[in-house]
This record gives sequence, C-alpha cells and structure tokens, in this order.
Amino acid sequence: MTAIPAARPTGAHRGRRRAGRSSGLPEDARHWERPALAAVLVVATVLYSWGLGHAALHPFYGAAIRSMAGSWRAFFFGGLDASGSISIDKLPGAFWPDAVSVWLFGPHTWAAALPQVVEGVLTVWLLHRIVRPWAGPLAALIAALTLTLTPVTVVLNRATIPDTALTLLLVAAAGALQKAVRTERLLPLLTCGVWVGLAFQAKMLQAWLVLPVCAAVYQLAAPGTRLKRALRVMLAGAVALAVSCSWALIAWATPAASRPYLDGTSNNDPFTLVFGYNGLSRFSSDSTAFGSVAGTAASRTTGNTGWDMLINHTVGPQVAWFLPLAVLATVLGVVWRAGQPRTDLLRAGFVMWGGWLAVHTLVFSASNGNHAYYTAVIAPALAALAGGGLALFRSEYEARYEPVLAAEHEAGGRRHLALPAAIVLTVVWALVLDWPTRFVSWLLPVAVMLALCGVVGLWSRGPRTSPRMIHAALAAGIAATLVVPAGWALSGLNPLYAGAVTSPMAGPVGKSYYKHPRHAPRRRGLDRPNARDTALLDYLTTHRHGEKYLLATQAAYTAEPLLRAKSEPILVMGGFTGSTPFPTDQQVGNLVATHQLRYALLTTQRPTTSATTWVKSHCTRIRPTAYARRTDGSFFLYDCTPQQ
Repeated sequence: MTAIPAARPTGAHRGRRRAGRSSGLPEDARHWERPALAAVLVVATVLYSWGLGHAALHPFYGAAIRSMAGSWRAFFFGGLDASGSISIDKLPGAFWPDAVSVWLFGPHTWAAALPQVVEGVLTVWLLHRIVRPWAGPLAALIAALTLTLTPVTVVLNRATIPDTALTLLLVAAAGALQKAVRTERLLPLLTCGVWVGLAFQAKMLQAWLVLPVCAAVYQLAAPGTRLKRALRVMLAGAVALAVSCSWALIAWATPAASRPYLDGTSNNDPFTLVFGYNGLSRFSSDSTAFGSVAGTAASRTTGNTGWDMLINHTVGPQVAWFLPLAVLATVLGVVWRAGQPRTDLLRAGFVMWGGWLAVHTLVFSASNGNHAYYTAVIAPALAALAGGGLALFRSEYEARYEPVLAAEHEAGGRRHLALPAAIVLTVVWALVLDWPTRFVSWLLPVAVMLALCGVVGLWSRGPRTSPRMIHAALAAGIAATLVVPAGWALSGLNPLYAGAVTSPMAGPVGKSYYKHPRHAPRRRGLDRPNARDTALLDYLTTHRHGEKYLLATQAAYTAEPLLRAKSEPILVMGGFTGSTPFPTDQQVGNLVATHQLRYALLTTQRPTTSATTWVKSHCTRIRPTAYARRTDGSFFLYDCTPQQ
C-alpha cells in the first residue's frame, strides 16, 4: 500500500515527497535496503536453525511425522502410526511439509524440523514485502528485524508445532488483502480467502480470527460501491470456507474403515474434531461439546488467560516487547489520518494490523487457557505496527524540521514528539517486562544508554545539525528498543532456556531445574531410542510372528518414543490422552483372535478404558526382566496370545 499518494492525490510531485516522508527514508534507499534485508534474513536463518540436529521435536507430533512419511494413508489423514489406525488430534496440514522432508532426507530430527525453519524465514521475508509498499523501506526493515528477534518466534521456529505454518499463511493472507485493497482487483481478495483456508488446515478455527478484520478493512478502504465491496467480501468468505472445510469434508465422506479413527472425538466425526475438541470445548465449561472427548483440552491447565494474559510474567517476555508501541501506533495512525478519504491506505494498514492484534487478544483472553507459543501469531502484527508506527512518527518528526515538508505539514502541534516518546515508552516497557526476573539485566544499561543517545540526538536537533547525526540518533533509538528482546531471543539457543519440547518458551520462564546442560534430560529425536525403548523394541521384533501391529499401547504417551524410533504399525488405544473410545474391547479381542495383535503395553499414568480392561483380564503380564534391563514400574507388557 503506497498509502499517501492514493489517499491524497495532490499531484505526482507532492505525492512522491509525501511517500518518501512516510517511509522515513530518502528515495535512493535501495542501494542499502537489499543488503540490510539480506542481513536480517541471515540472522533469522541462524537463529532458527542453530543446532537443528537437536531441535525441540514434539513427542506426539514427531511420532506422527515419522508415520506420515511412510504411508500415504497416514500422510493424508494424519495417522499417528504407520497403519493409520488413529489420527492425531489436529488437522494434518501443518505436518505435511515435515513428513515430506522426512520422506526425502530420512528419519532425522533436523529433517523433521527443517520446514519450520523455512517457514519462519519466509514469514520474515514476506512481512518485509508486505510492509514496504504500505509504510516504506524503514518500516519494512524494522518490522522484519522485530519479528526475527521476537523470543517466542525464535523458540517456536525451532520446534515441530503447527503455529509456525499458521503464522506464515496468515501473513500471506494479509499481503493478499493489502493488494486487493490497493488494486481493486478481485483475484487478490479471493487469494486471501485461499490463504486463510490453508491456514485452517494448520490450526483450524484460529485461522478464522483474521476473517472479520479482513472483511472490515476491505469494506472500509477498498474502492467501489458499498454493495460491490460487500458482494466481494462474501465471495472471498465463501472461498475461505470451502478451502477450510475441504479436508473435513473428504474425511467425512470417506468410510470409517478406510481412514483412521479421529482422535479427540467420541463419534469419529471430523467436524467434532474441529468445532468441538479444538473449538467450543476450549471456550466453555462443556468439555464434551459436539461429541468431543472429555478432558482433552490440554491447554486448559496452562492458565495464561484473562485480560492481562499478554503481559503476565510468562507470556509478556515472549511476545509483548512492542505492545505499547503497537497500540500507540494504531491509535495515532487512525486519529492522525481521520480527515483523509475513506480509501486512505495508510490508515487501512493500521486498522488491519491493529485489528489483527485486538481480535487475537480478545479471543485468547476469553479462552480456558493458552500455551505461551499460541501468541506467536500476533508477532507479525506487533512487528508491522512497530515498523509502521516508527516510520509514521519519523515522517512527522521530519515535517517539523524540514522547511519543504513543514509547508504542507498539518497544524497540530507536537506530533514531532511522538518519535522520541515512542522510543522512551518502548525501552521503559522492556525494563518492566524484564525486571521481575532480571534475566538480561546486564543489557538494561545498554538499552537505557542507547535510548538516551537517540532521544537527546533527536531532541537537540537544530538548523546546523547534520543528517548523519539525525540518522545515528534514530539508529540508536531503534537499537535501544531491540536490545532486551534480542537477549531473550538468543537465550532460546540454549536448551536450558528454550522451554519444554511440548511448550517452547524463551528465557527463565522455560528454564529446567538443571543447573548445567549435561544434567538436563536429552531430547529424543527421530531414530534415537533410549536404552529402555531399544530393549523393548528388540524384544517385540524378535517375538513378532506376522502380526499386523507391533503392539498396542495405552495412550500416545507410551507409543511416542517407539513410533519416533521405528516406523511400525502400533495400535494406540485411547489416542493422545487415553480417553478416546478407540478401539473398543470387542475390536481388541477380534484383532487378537485373528492374530493381528499379540502384545499390549499398559501404563499406570493414563485412564483405564474398556480396551485396557480387556487386556488386563485376557492377557498375561510378562516379567519386566524379559524386555527391559530395568523398569520404574510405570508400564507393563502383556502377551495376548489367544488360548488354544
């Protein structure tokens, strides 16, 4: 969105001057813009890929990724094991790139995590590409760097969790919407709907949170009559709905015997998986909404909800470093452009990114609980608003001191103070977020000194002040806002400060209780079983005589390490938590009677179902010394060989 020329058509010459002023950079910025962007992308690549061989492979999703890489049935339907007997508790779209990577390069941890790195770097590049025509090169560079150094982005892009793909696809949707508003063409608006639909395949209903924002922005700022805009919005919404529901409709139309049982559901219905288990059950006290399995909304136990969710001691340091600046930029970006035509594109950009931030904040606050990494989806909005806001404030600052621009500068006084005020506000807020833990306290004086240099340099500008001094002061101010979050982001490269593999978080909030990395539990990746699992796999392989399933397990908890180590059909009874009603006791009995299943592994750490009760009453417990060198008594192996 080259905002100002379209918003105020007062001649080509004046439009170019205003566009340059809105970007905060001279028109010849290209000679250093590309190297600067390349440097940011290199930093992002290093941060996201460092130590990729020991990436935070999510146990549940990592097991599914290896299984999906070895079977088309498991690949398309998101089967947890190679036979595709039961699915994961999410739609499989986000894991398709991971499975393809493992299929291409082999069962390596780095191969499973590589697509996450690519998606993260692409998101940074795409955000730069979107922000540049809207707010200029300076805004685009700040936005890209801000997103790169957001702590939750760094740790998430080093893990196998769907939110990375969700964020990339929604940023692509924002870019398509921006193009649709700017050009009045229908195809970009329909493309926006396609991107949202694909994002739905990654994280389901969370992808739809941007739809009301997209509709409002197009209706507010796009050219054309009100009726024409409304019809186009409805058409794009229909496209988004069709693409979103495509997988669920295919799964619904496929006979149950030809696809996996859908985890998290009591009725094997894909719409229950989407709208119940991963939808309404997370926003109400009814954990069985639409037929979902009770007690399966794991994020309820994480807390992180309520109006202050984004600024609490856990979530705040992960993502909220530029929250005050983003709010200030949104408010002033809308208020200062109040007198512009309806199609003012600069204002539309602030509405789009500000709406993105507001809607997600409201929904997260109303949910039963959120993992901290859920908030990674708002990082692009915060980054875009930070970049766009600082560029806008820079333009008002320049208008105060440059006679050519001051001649057309609106009266109103003290807008030039917004730039130094924004720098001070952001640095003070960084001190507030870091102060409870003092995690990077050694960086706080650096941030303060850079801020002082920047603010004093900007404040003391006079007629004889050289442009280089102003540029240096601005650079110091921007650096001051990035220093502290960069310290938190870099900490994520150390496994001690990267959180759990199931809930990546940067800094001390994710620190384990181990004082040295060698004392921390080793992250188990693909094809890397520990001694206990190796012994168990050896025993099962040796005593297997043509059965379809290597064994049956009670919940995914016991199956995950075996599935990551070896791509074999394993019957996961009860799904992710052990509560999903599959298989039934009759189905287990039939599998045993037809010699498709012999062994079952039960645990004391998951709920009992009819299938596990059948195993205990019809199968013989094997002495632990036969299949394990040592055991902690948390699981037991049963031999279900039918009696002759």
